[in-house]
Amino acid sequence: MLDFGAEVDRSLAQVRGAGPERLGTLVRLVGLRLEARGILAPLGSVCEILGLEGARIEAEVVGFADKTLYLMPMTEPLGIGPGASVRVVPNSSLVSLGPELLGRVIDGRGEPLDGLPKPRGETRLSLSVGLPVNPMERGPINKILDVGVKAMNGLLTMGRGQRIGLIAGSGVGKSVLLGMLTKFTKADIVVIGLIGERGREVQAFIAETLGKEGLAKSVVVAAPANVSPVLRLKAANMTHLIAEYYRDQGKDVLMLVDSLTRVAHAQREIGLAVGEPPTAKGYPPSVFALLPNLIERAGVGRNGRGSITAIYTVLAEGDDANDPIVDIARASLDGQVMLSRKLADAAHYPAIDLTGSISRLAQALLTPEDLKVANRFRRLWSLYQQNVDLIQVGAYVKGSNPELDDAIRLRPAMENFLRQDWQVGQNEAQTRQDVRALMAA
Repeated sequence: MLDFGAEVDRSLAQVRGAGPERLGTLVRLVGLRLEARGILAPLGSVCEILGLEGARIEAEVVGFADKTLYLMPMTEPLGIGPGASVRVVPNSSLVSLGPELLGRVIDGRGEPLDGLPKPRGETRLSLSVGLPVNPMERGPINKILDVGVKAMNGLLTMGRGQRIGLIAGSGVGKSVLLGMLTKFTKADIVVIGLIGERGREVQAFIAETLGKEGLAKSVVVAAPANVSPVLRLKAANMTHLIAEYYRDQGKDVLMLVDSLTRVAHAQREIGLAVGEPPTAKGYPPSVFALLPNLIERAGVGRNGRGSITAIYTVLAEGDDANDPIVDIARASLDGQVMLSRKLADAAHYPAIDLTGSISRLAQALLTPEDLKVANRFRRLWSLYQQNVDLIQVGAYVKGSNPELDDAIRLRPAMENFLRQDWQVGQNEAQTRQDVRALMAA
């Protein structure tokens, strides 16, 4: 496989030149931004800063102005002061990949978080480059993906290689639904990126949701909310790079990223620190370039060999469905699953709201008959929602609208179909039969 890190090595060698290693000097610290002079390094390089009394921290080059480098520390810059020495760490953008990653929990640099030795893969790739695929070489998305969740299998049918978002406010069951998808989806490899979430959730997700059997075919990349934004962004890139590595081996990969919003927050912190202008809700322009770039790395591989089915959770802050990150996610993804706080408050789980949810590939994946049945289910559900106030106060007269009469009659059965125990999955074939039977009643 092509070693994309070779070009990075040559660039670093040219920057440092021959002879003794060049050292720079730390001249300023403003917020999260360190400034160094007297040394040159390309964007994405890692530098080591040697402080007082043996203090050492690593920082990534995130920008420059004239001859000044802007660095973002990966840990708290304690013990670092003016005049500290700065040196470039060679091969810092390369990571090792291989079968040894299966069953492991690592951070954004490939360092172990599970107390086991560091995995040493034979393949070394650049974390900043990835494995891009020419869009004209991608295979079509023409195979249904069985995710084991009735509401999605039956009414929001997904294909292998599709990118979809789980969009909701906080506390409505995103993580539980993500766990169901992890356990029940039929995939060769599962790559999970836990980015910017609570540290407690990382351990709980691995121990309770994945379990030993699930972890055996998974790779978990974790960067909790308390780590540097640079490490959170590296973890997002590492998650995609590992998925690409297995995709190029012909595997069908399920990639789960929780959450895309926290990735945007990390880039916002970096962008504002290096002087980017804030735009919508304080997000700098680099955020709106980063997210589509990440999303486009998923999909079917060259000539249909291997696939990455990507599921991103998106936090709608304040339940605002027009949040800028929600908006760009909807525009970039192949569909979205909206979770409703009203349904969650009524103990309806998973709290999938068919109003606003869509799979843009369902039409190409289903037979005309199954598509007609699924669309009728969605139409009856939405029709009831639109008239619920009239129905509840008794203002609706039976017989005024035959289709609404059907929606009222079938409502309990539809609600029962959409509910599902998070520990019990149901295959796509059985779900399809249940939808047909319910709509024929």
